[in-house]
Amino acid sequence: MASASASRLSPLLSSVAATSSRQMPPPESSSGAVAASFPTAQSPLQLRFPVARRREFLGGIAVASVLLVESPASKAREVEVGSYLPPSPLDPSFVVFRARSTDTPALRAGNVQPYEFILPPSWKQTRVANILSGNYCQPKCAEPWVEVKFEDEQQGKIQVVASPLIRLTNKPNATIEDIGSPEKVIASLGPFVTGNSFDSDELLETSVEKHGNQTYYSFVLETPYALTGSHNLAKATAKGNTVVLFVASANDKQWPSSEKILKAMVNSFQV
Repeated sequence: MASASASRLSPLLSSVAATSSRQMPPPESSSGAVAASFPTAQSPLQLRFPVARRREFLGGIAVASVLLVESPASKAREVEVGSYLPPSPLDPSFVVFRARSTDTPALRAGNVQPYEFILPPSWKQTRVANILSGNYCQPKCAEPWVEVKFEDEQQGKIQVVASPLIRLTNKPNATIEDIGSPEKVIASLGPFVTGNSFDSDELLETSVEKHGNQTYYSFVLETPYALTGSHNLAKATAKGNTVVLFVASANDKQWPSSEKILKAMVNSFQV
């Protein structure tokens, strides 16, 4: 049975995908007749501008003109993380991603504490749509948002999702234990692991671990109908006014070769 919050993220995605292009009507003459058009010489900029506009309205990268220069962050998303992230001191076969206080809207607003995790150097960071990033509602978001996303076509994908604490409990600055058992927490956050719905039968395993004063709940899920993938691993903790969820996902083809890698990534996650 799907949770009541099963479609929290999907409607946001569909609203972005629903953006469509507009077509301008042909010009009219002063008498009301449609004016004849004749080919005229156009500059390279004029020729490129309509193409860029169509891409923008179709949900592509918003490049309005040839004069627009990509930021270093957008370029970094197109290259392997091993080219700019430091190697893990514990395992050189991984690199370390450490979120800075200026990396995302929630980090800049102070709603999320910096977090870190390891990942293979071949992975790439992917763009988070503005409507999913929480940029529109910080610092008082009522619904969960996506912090960062990374993926590898051969191994799977990961994302960090943050949820306002008030969505799970009325107690200020509650710990993950204050919210409830691992089963209760995943019942609320499961749809944000799968991307659509969550059934308690999909939960295979839970565990609890401590790092200093911080408690983490970990989950192993088999989710045949999930949008994120048929195999999902997750790790959650609460700090300040936010519950932070790390999700690693793979499909049936990716899982046999990436299971150990994804588990290492989930185990490394810390806030």
